[in-house]
Amino acid sequence: MRVTCARDELAGKLALAGRAASSKSTIQILSHVRLSADDGSVEAAATDMELSLRAPVEGTVEERGSVVLPRLAADVVRAMAPGPVTLEHRAGEGSASLSGGQSAFALNCLQADDFPELPTDAGAGVAVPADRLVAAVERVARAASRDETRPVLTGVLLRLGPDGMTMVATDSYRLALRRASLEAGPTEPQEAVVPARALQEAARLATQTRAEAVEIVLGESQALFRVGPARLTSRLIDGQFPDYRQLVPDAFDHDVVFDRGELLGVLTRIGVLAQRSVPLRLAFAQGEVTVSAVSEQLGEGRESIPVPFSGEPLEIGFNAEFLRDGVDAIDGDEVRLGLISPLRPGLLRGADEEGFRYLLMPIRLNA
Repeated sequence: MRVTCARDELAGKLALAGRAASSKSTIQILSHVRLSADDGSVEAAATDMELSLRAPVEGTVEERGSVVLPRLAADVVRAMAPGPVTLEHRAGEGSASLSGGQSAFALNCLQADDFPELPTDAGAGVAVPADRLVAAVERVARAASRDETRPVLTGVLLRLGPDGMTMVATDSYRLALRRASLEAGPTEPQEAVVPARALQEAARLATQTRAEAVEIVLGESQALFRVGPARLTSRLIDGQFPDYRQLVPDAFDHDVVFDRGELLGVLTRIGVLAQRSVPLRLAFAQGEVTVSAVSEQLGEGRESIPVPFSGEPLEIGFNAEFLRDGVDAIDGDEVRLGLISPLRPGLLRGADEEGFRYLLMPIRLNA
């Protein structure tokens, strides 16, 4: 094969596809990127067998063919002088040549015949405005679990229906839920558990390419995201996702309104001491809340802020990082915290934002 592309175009698409390549697999070819040239078209692709990404590359095809390059190829191309870069590979050889300006490289490569077969393009899907998809992923995916012993919790429940799009994620300590309207949702609801990483990559791709919309196709075992000319495919996660509707309380004994910026500042300052298993304590009294943390190794910190709280004093503990994540995910200047008791979860939401909910389990406090 022999192709010529602009330096930035080739480097960018090799790096983009490389995000789907594996960094852990013992199968060498899964950590590489395939570059294919057909009649007038060039494509960069990679897969770790769970996630795959295909991106077209603008360039001139002088000879058709395919080659599998190390991810380092993107860095090599980017380091070359501005201008056209020519890549050439002869079938059966163990190296590919890159030339541009005064630079010339010979990179070890693998044979395209050994590259896994990638999923084929599916049928029509549901168009989701890119800004709504990105906003939902940014707020929800952070609540997905990283513990592979419970695979279903490492995913995000994605529902598309006539009532719009819903995303839910939980690691059993917190739950994030985001709803968004769609101009043309499917008449029949579609639902699947998509790996959080796949949604994050789809959102990143939409942002990088400045796409206006992302077309989502939910199949029986795979999800496809069409972002402009790029195609991102991910396996779906089997298993029963928790019924989030039963987890979110309908009513609270206290509904406390905070200034979002002020609360974030306090959580950041006091949270420095709330490391590892140290809980962040919120002690509510008439007209104020005192946020504190006590660490045997580091010391103690506390700060009070005025809030419209009334009734019997209440003290509740939360994971500092999880609480800060929830407050950070809320739009607007105000945050509402719904509370029932020190042993029941708290619910964060915006003062005027009905589409986002963040449920947080408390930490039992020692006297």
